[in-house]
Amino acid sequence: MKATGIVRRIDDLGRVVVPKEIRRTLRIREGDPLEIFTDREGEIILKKYSPIGELGLFAKQYADSLAQTTGHIIAISDKDQFVAASGSMKRELLSKSITPELEQAINERESIIASKEDKNFVRIVADDDTDYSYQVIWPIISEGDAIGSIVLLSKDPKVKFGDVENKLASTAAYFLGRQMEQ
Repeated sequence: MKATGIVRRIDDLGRVVVPKEIRRTLRIREGDPLEIFTDREGEIILKKYSPIGELGLFAKQYADSLAQTTGHIIAISDKDQFVAASGSMKRELLSKSITPELEQAINERESIIASKEDKNFVRIVADDDTDYSYQVIWPIISEGDAIGSIVLLSKDPKVKFGDVENKLASTAAYFLGRQMEQ
């Protein structure tokens, strides 16, 4: 654990303010759920809660199945990072932060099918300059909330995504959203 040197007092209602600098660094916004943990030494640990993260193993298996069936790169994200990935770029995507553009597409519940030349093409990983030829992005909606996305990618310029890939991503997003509701 890293010490910040910041000390806060608990108010009369038992509340503690998480400093703005920490919220900005960890991308915690008003209304974001936080999970509370304690350890044996009496420390309280706050962790940003990811509903998609609850499906970790299941999401990985789903991504593996889609990648094996389609031959494409598959990634599943929450609103902060990729929680599952499969295909040739698995290591480059897993646990990486998503871009603000992808987060915006999720929040706006926007589905995207684009080639790298299209104006609606979205960079998906902030520190990644990998050249993807095509992408399909679908937001995952659970109980009315946009909680993440499913992303299909191709690096092969000869491969063009169409209705089949769009429907696969749509079905996967719907299915994962429904799994969160149970």
